[in-house]
Amino acid sequence: MSRKRILFIHPDLGIGGAERLVIDAAVGLQQRGHTVTLYTSHCDQRHCFDEARDGTLDVRVAGNTILPPNLLGRFNILCAILRQVHLTLTLLLTGEISKHDYIFIDQLSAAIPLLRFFSPPTKILFYCHFPDYLLTARASFIKSLYRIPFDWFEGFTTGLADTIVVNSAFTRSVFATAFPRIGLVPRVVYPCVTTATIASPSRAIDSDPPLPGDGRKVILSINRFERKKNIDLAIASYSLLAREQRGRSRLVIAGGYDARVSENVTYHSDLVMLCEKLGLRSATSRNFISSLSVPEDTDVLFLLSIPATLKNYLLRTASLLVYTPAQEHFGIVPLEAMIAGVPVLAHNSGGPLETIEEGRTGWLRPAEGVQWAAVMRMALFEMEEGAVLDMATRGRERIIELFSREKMAERLDGEFDEISDRRSIRGLVLTVLAGMGVVIGLGVAFALRS
Repeated sequence: MSRKRILFIHPDLGIGGAERLVIDAAVGLQQRGHTVTLYTSHCDQRHCFDEARDGTLDVRVAGNTILPPNLLGRFNILCAILRQVHLTLTLLLTGEISKHDYIFIDQLSAAIPLLRFFSPPTKILFYCHFPDYLLTARASFIKSLYRIPFDWFEGFTTGLADTIVVNSAFTRSVFATAFPRIGLVPRVVYPCVTTATIASPSRAIDSDPPLPGDGRKVILSINRFERKKNIDLAIASYSLLAREQRGRSRLVIAGGYDARVSENVTYHSDLVMLCEKLGLRSATSRNFISSLSVPEDTDVLFLLSIPATLKNYLLRTASLLVYTPAQEHFGIVPLEAMIAGVPVLAHNSGGPLETIEEGRTGWLRPAEGVQWAAVMRMALFEMEEGAVLDMATRGRERIIELFSREKMAERLDGEFDEISDRRSIRGLVLTVLAGMGVVIGLGVAFALRS
């Protein structure tokens, strides 16, 4: 295996699922002996994964000095594209691109024409988490018109990559519908979880202090505070448990929370109001220490922006992981739960259909509160300990076989090798197309400036 020099380009290195994938891919390839450098337009040391700040990875920030992430809360996609272009131009002008043989780029494909045209030898892999234009609501006719050029641009620039990979078979099927003119058929490279840092599924970890649940069994939800994550379902389902069962359990809702993002702030507020409406007592903590002093009668505990160490701790001591998003592109949290030996209850759509085995590593149910409450009741109060341990063992074995960091890095390494093997006439054609795109873009920019 030849040593590769790989450059990663990612928009905002926060603590979401896409960022976790990028970090794991970079670390995995680095562990295989390759040289890895990761560039991003934003990385807050207080709001990123440990590997991005503890020296594990070479993380550098550029392309963030001209435009903010949005303008008065609007034009997010335009600003994101321009920030990536700014980052890419910086790398090209400083000669950084020429130091690498391969580029891993994800989320935004805007930079690909520049990379293709100004650095033809560099081979480009685009990782598609999900087509961006399918993630954007078009609430008005004006918004629909506004999105037309961006939707076309996404398809055009994505097709200029040497190879495209996606995070699940579900995403691949959506990709084929979204971009029918792209000749490449994406390969599936599943995201991963680290199998070495979470305890094996013995479910008896005497060295850990009591979880913030006062000895209660914990139902755990881990998601960013976004409406599409449908955290309401977990709260509404939990409220259907009998009062005595709620007295022996607690719902802990943890995940990414960024005060800069208005949706995070308003959705958390709405969830607190939902608890009040359903007669559930809630409390919010921003760190583990403060969570230990919440009132004993707290039914729902919100933990905001938890670090990796706290997340692993929560997973080790939870009795059930509830994963509420519908049509999730992949979903990394169920994998993290299974490697920790926690049964998973997830919506029966999207990525979880590929990761969870019904009745063996967890349960798949429609978004119906009564059905979710029934599974909560069974997992916490009706299953025998032996059955729970069997489910935990099967979950861990499945993750090691299919979803380990080593497996993902091996597959990505193979994709880079295949680019080298097949890049010929198609590369020339794509370079010409990229050049045309760059010329048109510069022409439009000049016309607007005039």
